[in-house]
Amino acid sequence: MDKDSGLPSIDKLQGLQIWIIENMKMVLVPQKAYGSFFEGDCYIILHNEKTSRGLAIDIHYWIGKDSAVDEQGAAAAFAAQLDGLLGDVPVQHREVQGYESEVFKSYFKKGIIYKKGGLTSGFKHVETNMYNIQRLLHIKGKKPVTATEVDLSWDSFNKGDVFLLDLGKVLIQWNGPEANLSEKSRGLALARNIRDGERGGRAQIGVVDEEQLSSAELLQIMETVLGPRAGSLRDGVTEERADEFQKANLRLYHLYEKDEDLVVQEIATRPLTQDLLQHEDCHILDQGGFKIYVWRGRGSSKEEKKAAFSRAVGFIQAKGYPATTNVEVVNDGFESAMFKQLFQQWTDKDQPEGPGRAYSLGKTAKVEPVKFDVTHLQGQPELAAEQRMVDDGSGKVEVWRIEDLHKKPVDPKKYGQFYGGDCYLVLYTYQKSGRAQYIIYIWQGRYASVDEVTASALNALELDHMYQEEPVQVRVTMGKEPRHFLAIFRGRLVVFQNGSGRDSRVDPEPDIRLFQVRGTDEYNTKTTEVPARASSLNSSDIFLLATGQICYLWCGKGCSGDEREMARMVADIISQKDKQTVLEGQEPPSFWEALGGKAPYASDKRLQERTSSYQPRLFECSSQTGRFIMTEIMFFSQDDLDEDDIMLLDTWEEVFLWIGKDSSAYEKKDSVAVAREYLKSHPAGRDPATPVIVVKQGHEPLTFTGWFSAWDPYKWNNGRSYEELKSSLGDLAAISEMTVELSNINLLQWLSEERPGTPGEAAPLTPSEGPAGTPATAPKPPSSDLSSSSSSPSSSYYSSNSNCNSSDAPPAPNCPPPAAPGPPAAPIPREQLINKAVEDLPEGVDPSRKEFYLSDSDFQDLFGKSKDEFYRMAKWKQQSEKKQHGLF
Repeated sequence: MDKDSGLPSIDKLQGLQIWIIENMKMVLVPQKAYGSFFEGDCYIILHNEKTSRGLAIDIHYWIGKDSAVDEQGAAAAFAAQLDGLLGDVPVQHREVQGYESEVFKSYFKKGIIYKKGGLTSGFKHVETNMYNIQRLLHIKGKKPVTATEVDLSWDSFNKGDVFLLDLGKVLIQWNGPEANLSEKSRGLALARNIRDGERGGRAQIGVVDEEQLSSAELLQIMETVLGPRAGSLRDGVTEERADEFQKANLRLYHLYEKDEDLVVQEIATRPLTQDLLQHEDCHILDQGGFKIYVWRGRGSSKEEKKAAFSRAVGFIQAKGYPATTNVEVVNDGFESAMFKQLFQQWTDKDQPEGPGRAYSLGKTAKVEPVKFDVTHLQGQPELAAEQRMVDDGSGKVEVWRIEDLHKKPVDPKKYGQFYGGDCYLVLYTYQKSGRAQYIIYIWQGRYASVDEVTASALNALELDHMYQEEPVQVRVTMGKEPRHFLAIFRGRLVVFQNGSGRDSRVDPEPDIRLFQVRGTDEYNTKTTEVPARASSLNSSDIFLLATGQICYLWCGKGCSGDEREMARMVADIISQKDKQTVLEGQEPPSFWEALGGKAPYASDKRLQERTSSYQPRLFECSSQTGRFIMTEIMFFSQDDLDEDDIMLLDTWEEVFLWIGKDSSAYEKKDSVAVAREYLKSHPAGRDPATPVIVVKQGHEPLTFTGWFSAWDPYKWNNGRSYEELKSSLGDLAAISEMTVELSNINLLQWLSEERPGTPGEAAPLTPSEGPAGTPATAPKPPSSDLSSSSSSPSSSYYSSNSNCNSSDAPPAPNCPPPAAPGPPAAPIPREQLINKAVEDLPEGVDPSRKEFYLSDSDFQDLFGKSKDEFYRMAKWKQQSEKKQHGLF
């Protein structure tokens, strides 16, 4: 405990720490309860992430929808104190239940559960192996899924969503008839997480699919708990989310004090530049009401910094925005990646040692050419991604030009020559792990007709079908050729400004042409035609001036020897005339005459935007509702690529569209349009000509996979479908029999307490009554745990039964427990028994009773119970647990 601030001790090295506000104090939440939040409470979340520049720190204070106002104030105050304790470095976030930021959600990949009540109402965080539970969870969202505890009633259900009835030892997932496959899969993942995390793996999961008759028994059990279902279900409700155009509506406000009054003055709208932020004051950045940022200048007073959240909340109220609007407070010099990407250009100054943010966009500097060994690309996918190179460009190249709306092969001698009035298709084939991989480049000239641009896309689609839809598709806008495109032409890529490469062209070539050459080797060199005038020159580059008599190689003062060598090679493509090298400042009069006379030109060292340190961003795309919606996935991994989704990966220089194999035809058709809308609506004013690369699931190039850590190329082969995951849960009949048994016991206890009869005895049931047919007029069973009674049923429930001694059928509820067998002569180590085939077992071991040979301590550790308790269970229960632990 920090004596001065009253804050608890902070582990600055731990990745994630969570506290709940209890009696106006911060109380540490156990790690096993992370991801579960009481609606009546407030929480503080501290997240540290190691980066190349130190620790990136985020502080969140989370407000439950039923939390008290004084607790909300205490949470905000604690967040501010934590920020001060950590040196005013962290990014602070205000989170409201159901409207959390993507950063907050990223901490809980397995899902977020909202629980009714709070600590003050007597509720406690779920302990492992605690079964005295009866709740209904409404499952929504995608990444991550959220589960909100709702009333235990059929009125809580709707047709479009997934619900989870949690009965302790039994978890029943109910899928609405209009729920899609991804919602069902994520619900199942959450159910498995609850089973394995909260129940120690000792709960059974069943799935109710409304359209399947096999769900009938489980549905009857649900009706035992919820009562009979009356009437039809409600329709699903579409979740309201901000679209990208709303998020792009930026307004920057200056906060300052004047005559003891606070002034909030609007100073700029999109696009924003970094120099608008004044270090001595604070600013509010309004992202279309979707999110409010407060930027605290390093020269602002302590009072101003402390008032950041209250000013943001006041701003939200003044604007009439919802109280759930997200707030992020950032500090001058330690801004978050989300904040920086809202600006057209951002320059990170060198920061002192200590905590910092690993993000840099828009640093301007002379980019020195860096040579790399292309042979390392296959073994280093991260290098391939950074260099935008799937290989060294030595694969097979085929080129077609669009003529009369069809593709026509280009003479291989002219490969690499592209004209601004044409469109081209380039098919590149290379080998990866002994298998052919394909890339289709769609190069579209700036002056090509609309019909030819459309035809290029259609012909690319036909080419894609010819190769079983395996190729990666890359749309290339003239002047925005990606690095790999340069490499496949081995330094001989020449882009002609106008005209056509067709044999039938009628326009004569100009007598004088000027070309700019950039590149140091055959992998990165491109030659581009520019207007033939002196103002086009640049001291950093080499230019080729082709005239009817001679071809000049003009070498700027800033060019290198490697650049000169590449220019000499390209000169032979441009002109067959004699070549003359001219150094800047030593030009002959004929040189200037060809350019129409001398004129000022760029003579400073070239400044280029440096994006190598840009933090890539992954989004889930959606446009089915008619609105352009994107959801960012923070701290992404390959697991975030769902087979029924379209994902967008933004690496700044390129935008990848990843197409899941189960995504809808509608989404596939509109995917490129979605990428274009993304660039168009980007707050930083992105170049709309940025290359868009279409990647299909299972055929990802290294330039894509390299942005993901630990990419598994076999994931799509080994992954299990929803139906396979559902079938792996166990025998549905066994689950049904178990839940019927539990319901039967619970119902008998309820009847003995609520209905007329001899004290201590259950009233007799009529033929029309029972767990599968509870009459509509009967009151609902009490909120006791359906499963807890099964572990220790009272002796009055036992009587003789024909199934009691049967090993094939599960025992009826009134069967006496079987006696446990005696101990083995000598225990056998678990390693010699678990997941062993019959022929691999030690001599003398009965393969049908492997668990019998475990020591008592190993048995207790594996099963969580003694052998005596285990053998008193129903036989089918024993077999189920043995399967689970590899002893069946």
